[in-house]
Amino acid sequence: MSGKNGHRGQGGRPTGSKPSEGLIPKHGGYRNLKSFQIAQLVYDVTVRFCDRYVDRFSRTKDQMEQAARSGEKHCGFTERLYQRRIQARRKR
Repeated sequence: MSGKNGHRGQGGRPTGSKPSEGLIPKHGGYRNLKSFQIAQLVYDVTVRFCDRYVDRFSRTKDQMEQAARSGEKHCGFTERLYQRRIQARRKR
């Protein structure tokens, strides 16, 4: 993976390539993942369910909402972990 004359540009990229190019962009894109979108939906439904059927001062309400919130965060974390693994495999 070298530029036209076999030299690499800044950051080890081939000369002539753009920084945003690559298999997986650095910024991620987990908000476009179906799993993240479903996790958001689950969170929204959980909050509405708790507001309607669970006592608002209940520990159960707090636990249910926290579990739904961590589902959303887990999607972003999983994508970052996946990106690191792919980058580590490329270096081998």
